[in-house]
Amino acid sequence: MSDTIAAASVTELHAELAALREEVVAVRALAQRAEDRGQVENLFNRYMYLHNAFQDEQIIPLWVAEGTPGIRARYTNAGQYTTWESVTRYHRDRPSPEGKLILHATTTPVIEVAADGKTAKGVWLMAGTESGLTDPKVAEAFPDMYSPDEVLGKKVWAHWVWCKYAIDFLKQDGEWRFWKFRCYELARAPFEENWISFGLKNQGAFDLDLMYFGDDGKPVFMPPADEPVPSTNHPYSPTTVQKLEPAPPVAHDTFADTFK
Repeated sequence: MSDTIAAASVTELHAELAALREEVVAVRALAQRAEDRGQVENLFNRYMYLHNAFQDEQIIPLWVAEGTPGIRARYTNAGQYTTWESVTRYHRDRPSPEGKLILHATTTPVIEVAADGKTAKGVWLMAGTESGLTDPKVAEAFPDMYSPDEVLGKKVWAHWVWCKYAIDFLKQDGEWRFWKFRCYELARAPFEENWISFGLKNQGAFDLDLMYFGDDGKPVFMPPADEPVPSTNHPYSPTTVQKLEPAPPVAHDTFADTFK
């Protein structure tokens, strides 16, 4: 009888150890996913701090390595960039003229790390301000963009701006990197005007690949895109209804290209 009890106790011990091992594996996986999520959120936040300070050259190393398949970026309906060189060109030689201010504040993240730990998806909302000074002759080409008064002999552009971001991340050599990046500009308006009337007048502006305003407020446009966009962004208009775009990511096992 004692041998039978001893054998049963050993069997129970083995079962408890096996269950404990499974629990440890599950806890480690959960902890790793939480760590990954935190690193992904920090990566995007770091991007925004650098972008706000016109330090875009420091953003380039945050992208996947050159030659990584599937790299992509798009900012408007004019097209998308699908090579490492064309994607990172956006961040090269970005000027920081006197009087220029950009402050993009992101919020409401929904981040999902794939169960296999290789990729992650995230969406954010952004509300911000953009402003600067423009030579009056340059400003004549875009009169609706500017405030009525001048400062230091220059025209003022001071805008509210709202965007959405949808980003896919790839883990390379143990570090999370930007892989597929999409910005949806939703609405903007000069400080003196509401976004409803401004949006009705300037819907076409959302399809322009404006990269930034450079010296003297001169607009600098993106180079020609590598390919057309597979679907269009729908900025705010008083004549349309809002859509759920991008759809927030949900729990998933492996990567799916949902932010096209």
